[in-house]
Amino acid sequence: MKVNYNNKLYKIIFIGVLIAALVVVSGCADKSASDKNQEGSSPSEASEVSGADKAVESGELTIADGFGREVTIPESVERVVCSGAGCLRYLVYLQAQDHVVGVDSMDQKKNELDGRPYVYANPQLKNYPLIGEARGKDDPEKIIEINPQVILKASMIGQLAAPTATEADALQDKTDIPVVSFPYGSLNNETQKAEMYNSLRVMGKVVGKQERAEEVIDYINATMKDLENRTADIPESERKTVYIGGVGLSGAHGIISTEPAYAPFLWVNAKNVAAGMGTDHADIAKEALVDWDPEYIFVDVGTLQLGNEGAVGELKNDTSLAGLSAVKNKKVYGVIPYNFYSTNYESVLANAYFIGKVLYPDRFKDIDPEAKANEIYTFFVGKPVFSDLNGQYNNTGFKQIL
Repeated sequence: MKVNYNNKLYKIIFIGVLIAALVVVSGCADKSASDKNQEGSSPSEASEVSGADKAVESGELTIADGFGREVTIPESVERVVCSGAGCLRYLVYLQAQDHVVGVDSMDQKKNELDGRPYVYANPQLKNYPLIGEARGKDDPEKIIEINPQVILKASMIGQLAAPTATEADALQDKTDIPVVSFPYGSLNNETQKAEMYNSLRVMGKVVGKQERAEEVIDYINATMKDLENRTADIPESERKTVYIGGVGLSGAHGIISTEPAYAPFLWVNAKNVAAGMGTDHADIAKEALVDWDPEYIFVDVGTLQLGNEGAVGELKNDTSLAGLSAVKNKKVYGVIPYNFYSTNYESVLANAYFIGKVLYPDRFKDIDPEAKANEIYTFFVGKPVFSDLNGQYNNTGFKQIL
């Protein structure tokens, strides 16, 4: 049989041309679709769309923490640990305590006396696994075992940024877990207040509680404004002279331990006789207290942890203090401890209403200090824990004690 090789060759060529044509048409269609999708978009806009798609695919988010560090975290965070004094308190303020999977030694410890409202409202926190020692002395191996998605790390009040940022970098390197750090801040001045508010916002962004962070900030601002408005028009000559003693700081202290910038005094426009000592915690000489001779003395009842009733015992028994006007006129009152593993701001605000009621009762006629305290505690930590706190200090808080 004779084969026609020319016909066979034509068929092969025809099939090859057909395949090539199909490839070209397909390529044009893909290019057309691509051009259509990006029609009217600049190159940068197209890049942004692509970047957003990648972010969604990766499930990650890059944020700036409280010290300006760029940290990449999961887009949805449900497991965190808190490092540093007060960090867990802020998380409770944000109603995100269910995100916690481990605590430090202070939050695990069962203290005989404890001035932290968030602990009374959340006793379950003491049962969580240990991540290290108190005040940010973390154990990287323990943290790795617990496997949080993010580590939240707070600095001490007034601590410089550089050391905390360096510690955060080191912990992140050791654990390969994102570390979001921030200053604890305070309500003592505008700079530290701005730090505090930014820290709450940063934490809120990490755990998806941005709206709650704004609620907390708004509540604090509204409360301070209410306190100030009640007493702002009191003439300078009619403002009471006051002193706060026995203020706790890394433990209980006696009568000479004070706060020259004690916020409740500022908010109710009282004259703090120790104001000239600066803005940081101070220990004064007893002779100075005698010279100042304030009309009213308030005592942080955390001082009772010391022997002989601490500052209260000193006012009762120290002959050098017997001549104080506040002692002779029985104007010595107890306030709830607020410095316990950093500042409990809910207690600071509650104390301010009690102090205002004592000094200017006509301006606080509508306030029942204990009821107001429970309202404040409920907002911040979820439960009305005033009686729990006060009971451990022999119910001397919000009382005349001498």
